[in-house]
Amino acid sequence: METFLTIAEAAKLLAARKLSPVELTRSRLDRIKKLDGRLHSFLLLTEERALADARAAEKRLMSGQSRGVLDGIPIAHKDIYNTAGIRTTAHSRLLEHNVPARDATVVRKWAEAGTVMLGKLATHEFAMGGPSFDLPWPPARNPWNTDHFTSGSSSGTAAAVAAGLILGGTGSDTGGSIRGPAALCGIAGIKPTYGLVSRAGILPLAFTLDHSGPMAWTVEDCAILLQAMAGHDPEDPASANRAVPDFRAGIGKGAKGLRIGVLRHFFTDDHAASEATIRQIDEACDVFRRLGAEVREVTLSPMMDWHACNTVILTAEAYAVHEPWLRTRFNEYGELLRDRLALGALLRASDYVQAIRRRRTLCLELAAAMRETDILISACAPGEAPRIDAVSKWNMLENPSFTAPFNLSGNPAMSVCTGFGTGGLPVAMQLIARPFEEPLLFQAAHAFEQATPWREKRPAFD
Repeated sequence: METFLTIAEAAKLLAARKLSPVELTRSRLDRIKKLDGRLHSFLLLTEERALADARAAEKRLMSGQSRGVLDGIPIAHKDIYNTAGIRTTAHSRLLEHNVPARDATVVRKWAEAGTVMLGKLATHEFAMGGPSFDLPWPPARNPWNTDHFTSGSSSGTAAAVAAGLILGGTGSDTGGSIRGPAALCGIAGIKPTYGLVSRAGILPLAFTLDHSGPMAWTVEDCAILLQAMAGHDPEDPASANRAVPDFRAGIGKGAKGLRIGVLRHFFTDDHAASEATIRQIDEACDVFRRLGAEVREVTLSPMMDWHACNTVILTAEAYAVHEPWLRTRFNEYGELLRDRLALGALLRASDYVQAIRRRRTLCLELAAAMRETDILISACAPGEAPRIDAVSKWNMLENPSFTAPFNLSGNPAMSVCTGFGTGGLPVAMQLIARPFEEPLLFQAAHAFEQATPWREKRPAFD
């Protein structure tokens, strides 16, 4: 069996009975035990649960009762997703012994689709504080070079996918926490449209910015995982009550005729990205042109406007979530998170209201720009992953974020690897679509992925 399989590849082998779910699961468990002592992507390995899931999937497959493409596929969950009877910590001392009674909606839906749960994955503390070295568990490391950062907060998921420990996993995204780790670890990750995927049972960070989404090695795998995540859930007040489309409907249709807008000023003027990042985005635009797409530049308000708006809203809402514990258990938080959260106590109600007003203006501006554009392109991260010991406590305030604008707007946005920088670590671009147009987003991203060689290279971690 190949060390690295995509979900689509594994599903075909399973369906043809050329691979068994138990064999696939054992291979991932063996790899985790061999490699994760250096990677720290898992907080908890649920070996017994995984083997039980795999045996059940194998029984279904052998009896012709497969639940679909995800039946027997090994996955794991970011440790802010509640798992019934299984510890869920948010990578925090405050929840070190927390065992939920119910699954998060997404956890339940993936289980119903037949996935094999290998365990719980590292995150930044409560999806905001990291990389932290003063918590009960160390931060996850980048498998391309373990001296380097994964970005956050879906750090364990990105690292585990890139290293081939899992075939896919869950992430959450409030200002870029799916797309940032996907970019630095060289995988695919999508923040879906706000409201498309239920957040019920996921520990919150900022109510109006939080999104749940999948992370995997390929665009198609993300589409497969999202298919089993999406749908209305009355337990999430922000859940969209609309039909779920076929997210793979555009896979293989190419990019001919797509209108693509490049937010070039975001990554050249507003926050200058590395030469490699800019060069690879320019080359990606050439790829789209060769595939028959129309590519032109698009201008929005300066990225700092978006970033300031997102920062105020996120900080205020995160403080509101954590205020009771901040008042009574302040020193149990890691230093990074408690200092970042404490900023929320200094914000005024008028700051939050003005940010909400400005958010509406910016969203209308983006919607107007996308009336003439199918897909937008921007950077996803400023460059290759920095050293993990060189990440500033206040990095979220020092430069505007490429990803945060689309948490404000709620548009679906995806990280796609565009190659490698001078240090040999991945660089990426971000693709953005109109709300609820994930099939078109997957179509464009898959067309680029198929036209380039970047999915053929994996980290030589082992």
